[in-house]
Amino acid sequence: MRNYLGFINPWLDVCGSPLECLRDSSSFISSSEQPNSGVRTCYCHFTMSIVNTVLVPAVTHAGRYSTPRPRCNAEFHHMQEFVPFGGKEGEEDPTLVSDDISSLNVVTVDMLQQSNKVEHQTAMYDSPELIIRRGQEFFVSVTFNRPLSPTDKFQLEFMIGANPTVSKESMIVVPFDGSPGGSWTGRRVNEQGAMVTLGITPNPKALVGKFQSCVAILIPSGIIRTKRDPSTDLYLLFNAWCPDDEVFLNNDTDRKEYVLNDHGVIYQGDADAMSNRMWLYGQFEHGVLDACIYILDACNMPIDNRGSSIYITRQASAMINSEDDDGVIVGRWDEDYSLGTSPTLWTGSTQILLKYASTRTPVRYGQCWVFAGVFNSFLRCLGIPSRVITNYGSAHDNDGNMKIDLIFLPDGQPDHFNTRDSIWNFHCWNEAYMSRSDLPAGLGGWQVVDATPQETSSGYFRCGPASVKAVKEGQVSYPFDMKFVFAEVASYVVFQKRDKSGVLTPFHTDKTSVGKLILTKSVGSDAPADITNTYKNPVGISNDEPTSVLGEDLESDNPELPGTTVTASILVNQVQLEQDFTLVIEFTNLGGVELKIQANLSGSVAFYTGVPSEKFKDENVDVTVSPYTTERVLVNVLAVEYMPNINSQSILSFTLVGRTTDNQDFATAKVLTLQVPTLSIEVSEPPHLGQVTYVTVSFTNPFTFSLDDVSISCEGSGLLDFKIKQYSVIAPNDTITWVESCYPKQTGKSRLCAFLDCNKLSRVSGILDVLILP
Repeated sequence: MRNYLGFINPWLDVCGSPLECLRDSSSFISSSEQPNSGVRTCYCHFTMSIVNTVLVPAVTHAGRYSTPRPRCNAEFHHMQEFVPFGGKEGEEDPTLVSDDISSLNVVTVDMLQQSNKVEHQTAMYDSPELIIRRGQEFFVSVTFNRPLSPTDKFQLEFMIGANPTVSKESMIVVPFDGSPGGSWTGRRVNEQGAMVTLGITPNPKALVGKFQSCVAILIPSGIIRTKRDPSTDLYLLFNAWCPDDEVFLNNDTDRKEYVLNDHGVIYQGDADAMSNRMWLYGQFEHGVLDACIYILDACNMPIDNRGSSIYITRQASAMINSEDDDGVIVGRWDEDYSLGTSPTLWTGSTQILLKYASTRTPVRYGQCWVFAGVFNSFLRCLGIPSRVITNYGSAHDNDGNMKIDLIFLPDGQPDHFNTRDSIWNFHCWNEAYMSRSDLPAGLGGWQVVDATPQETSSGYFRCGPASVKAVKEGQVSYPFDMKFVFAEVASYVVFQKRDKSGVLTPFHTDKTSVGKLILTKSVGSDAPADITNTYKNPVGISNDEPTSVLGEDLESDNPELPGTTVTASILVNQVQLEQDFTLVIEFTNLGGVELKIQANLSGSVAFYTGVPSEKFKDENVDVTVSPYTTERVLVNVLAVEYMPNINSQSILSFTLVGRTTDNQDFATAKVLTLQVPTLSIEVSEPPHLGQVTYVTVSFTNPFTFSLDDVSISCEGSGLLDFKIKQYSVIAPNDTITWVESCYPKQTGKSRLCAFLDCNKLSRVSGILDVLILP
């Protein structure tokens, strides 16, 4: 489906929703429904698609709803300035208005932005509008044409979307005369002459998004409202500081990290050679909040569902990728990024979100850390506590059986053609913190949500929210996508041989390769925090085995194989790109009989997703191991073997499959992430607000080969906007220097990030923390 914005077409999309029950064809409304509704139409509703090569005419709301179900926060309902009691919107009696309006008028409305933003922890947002958090009181100052009398009646009204209604809480009425109100409460805080300070407390379950507001005066003949004034609009967010909000996080240090921190660390590499990637979330940058709200508008999520963190996170997990709903980012893993930006060049989320909102077109390209970084920005921007997770040895269960099947040929060579499952060196997803009223008690807290398009969930590429506690307990039948997440961190790896008839015979089971290490950024520092024990228990403890909510064992597909008396492992130190190195293969005989072993070692250049690219090594290994001893075999790997096929990810994968003379089969594997150089970043002098500052990025090519078509990106929050510099070639031992001028936009701490990418090299980065002075 492709959106054609600004073009109203009578043939409209009715393909369904990324979140079942949250979108239906009734949301698509034609211009013929609009003339007298008072609704300003947002063209994100109007799309064109071909369903089974047949154009389908628009389906209206008629017969299902009395009015179209509001699905776009960008639409504002035009409230009549006067509505007579007993009448309808638009039935205005000028005589009645003239007779009554002389008694009380509103002169000015002050949203008290500065003080409200400080109290609501939203002063960091670069936005002219008031931004508050639900469940917490905020203040508004209203100046009338005279002091209030005991008989005066007035109320504040807050509206979100088109056709707001009190029953759906998209229309909020807050009275100040003692009359019963709705779920938002109000009080008179102070009166000084004609100026009244009002306190309003939104419902902690209120809808999240952009509201328009007005002051309504009740007179004997009707209601008089103030004119539409964009300066009185406000944004309402989730509130991790409010105990009654479902995203409440009971630790101020955690709230500062998981809601307010606008930069972070995403861990990559492999469990034996971790690397850090800095990411600028930029949730407070100008336009990002509107972009996040647009994401919900673009998928036609009903306004009245936008108070639920469960619905919003599940909807967004589909919308951050573009697979089936023209979402934010196009995923690509084949290293052809000629039509967009390489995933390794992105420094943060701001540029991606703003580009998507301005072009209404998916942004090319992303991989798992990009999806996770942007999703984290979306969640924190709306006030949902969130963090990026890295799972080393992350299983991709293709068929939903919660095990990973690796298939081999009879001679021990990997059968890549018939292997559908894979183990990613690392995979990044998000955790969002929320209560789960739809699950049994105790399963709230951190929830897995994943925007990387891997497998479909109810027909769409999305994942979660899935309770981390339920994952650890093996309760895989709860919503959402529990089996897939459980498999990612705790599935067994079953090695199977495929004979010439296609029959598979398991010969080895590995219970430790999946979910080796699960990390997130530590609170208050860039150091990694090991959270593996929140997902799984040590091997051997029974409650990390999958069970349904009824308690039956779901492990029956994992074969129990006869024990063997031989084990093997592949050892290697960290290796620089273009360096020769030696693999050490250790064979251990656990029994009392001498073993003669024949094994095959296969080496391939690989992607971080575990998918092989090009095979470069095939070597047979013969060894005799005495009882209760270990023998080591050294295998040399030369740079000239792997360099001709190396890709920009610089990853090598080795698999060893062997058999003893007494027909014991065994297997082991090793992934090696080759180390790469770094970039250097400097600033000319301590930067000052609004004064020119020079940022210098430099790199020296240490290799014996030239780097062609090189791109370098750089960005610093509040300091330097996202920029890319390109170089046609960097010859061996040559140094490039890129100097960029900038004018700091805000004081305080900032972080500069830079990345280099070309067809032979990526993961090259540099960071610099700076303090912007007044």
